Amino acid sequence: MPTLALINFNIVCATLGGFISLFGLVSYLCKEQFYLSEALISLLAGVLFSPHAANFIRPEDYALHSDENLEVITLHFTRLVLGVQLVLAGVQLPKRYLQIEWRSLGLLLGPGMAAMWMCSSLVIWAMVPNFKFLHALIIGACVTPTDPVLSNSIVKGKFADKHVPLELQRIIIAESGANDGLGYPFLFFAIYLLQYTGMGSQSFSGGVGKAMALWFYETWAYTILLSLLYGTLVGWIARKLLHWAEEKRYVDRESFMVFAIALALFIVGTCGLIGTDDLLACFIAGNVFTQDDWFRLETIDDSLQPTIDMLLNLSVFMWFGAVCPWSSFLGNSVIPIHRLIFLGILVLLVRRLPIVFTMHTWIPQIELVSQAAFVGFFGPIGVGAIFYLSVSLEFLRKIQVNGEAPEDVKQVMESIRVVVWFLVVHGLSVPVGKAGYHLPATISSVISTSTHEEREPIPISNISHTHSTATPLTTGEDASFRSRKRGFRSVTPHPPFFGIGRSPSHQPGMGQDDEPERPVHLVIHPTRSGDNKPQP
Repeated sequence: MPTLALINFNIVCATLGGFISLFGLVSYLCKEQFYLSEALISLLAGVLFSPHAANFIRPEDYALHSDENLEVITLHFTRLVLGVQLVLAGVQLPKRYLQIEWRSLGLLLGPGMAAMWMCSSLVIWAMVPNFKFLHALIIGACVTPTDPVLSNSIVKGKFADKHVPLELQRIIIAESGANDGLGYPFLFFAIYLLQYTGMGSQSFSGGVGKAMALWFYETWAYTILLSLLYGTLVGWIARKLLHWAEEKRYVDRESFMVFAIALALFIVGTCGLIGTDDLLACFIAGNVFTQDDWFRLETIDDSLQPTIDMLLNLSVFMWFGAVCPWSSFLGNSVIPIHRLIFLGILVLLVRRLPIVFTMHTWIPQIELVSQAAFVGFFGPIGVGAIFYLSVSLEFLRKIQVNGEAPEDVKQVMESIRVVVWFLVVHGLSVPVGKAGYHLPATISSVISTSTHEEREPIPISNISHTHSTATPLTTGEDASFRSRKRGFRSVTPHPPFFGIGRSPSHQPGMGQDDEPERPVHLVIHPTRSGDNKPQP
């Protein structure tokens, strides 16, 4: 007799698939009309399906009721999502972008990150009662990087098209991609000092000298520099191999399109094996991989990579909604809820705004004061913060004296859970801020100002196909092969934009300001009346 198989796998598949399907039906309405990001909606869905409500998603069952196992699952889930996101962030930047814009990025990643770390730490130290500044430095390091996943909700879609100039979008993508992998030096500077000087009589032997030696050798040399070299090498080899396979006609369209995502998985796995910084390696590899702009232009109009990226983002924020320690915000021994709320507001105000305002005159992409306010305010805290939270807990758990964790370590572990999780949830108020951003029309009109003029749509009634000039089309057999491999498709024109569904895309025949034009080829067929007009 048939029976219900109420096992976790079936329940998770049904829940995840049902949510993504239902969200897809109203995704344009949510994101483009109400300015609600998929991250916020997924987080709320995770709460709805978590043990706090419907109990469809049961993280403790998957982790065998072990907090340590649950943290390990979260750590590797965030590694996967960030790895894919950062490779794609590197891929979508234009040719030699890091080399060309090194001054602007140097300011944002050098003094910018240091100021964000220090400002966040000072606010946490001031707001958490009886808290040591060294402990605050650990928490501040977790929330210093800007999240590339949430940054996409700012620089993509109708909101960005209307109000964020192209060059500003690119610098936000580059900063969020690079600084996510550069959180290690700030985090382990504080952790090593805690281990060797910050636990009083229980501190490890070696003092400040040993802590700084480990920081320079293990963090800077092995974790940061090695990941830079490794990411550069892997990205360069991958680009050469794909060029070779393309010239030999060994690669089909599907494998070509998924190559960047496969590259991300490879880097995450191999960097994990050798214990270096997979986040930084992924971003560098993605940028080196498209150093000649070939792969970016070949895939600029395809939706496979954004689709996979969206599925990962929806899944990880549903997971966050299910595993977030919601009850600890109200009941904990670290900080009362009223201080926690005020802490979130202060971090939002002073974490980025002061340093961005100070430096914006030296950053060409930030042309206006209102744009500096925009960049300073929208520096989201998200998946990257949970990743560094998990890294911190994994390392702190290993600090033991006589088989037990010292009191300082216990205090830091409890504090970091409460504060970082709350700041992540608080940071998801960014979409609400975007909606409110439209209320004052004057601010809206100022930020939408750009040095680039708006282009008029091309008056084309029908389009046969488009192709990138990065790899020229030829005739005969070559054209047949390219058409078969790239899967040219007919596109129905829409006055200002061309795209699938309601999502805007590039106009045919028009690239970005610094990109080669993507020519439009029209096939002309005679009509019965003898007049010629474009036909698909």
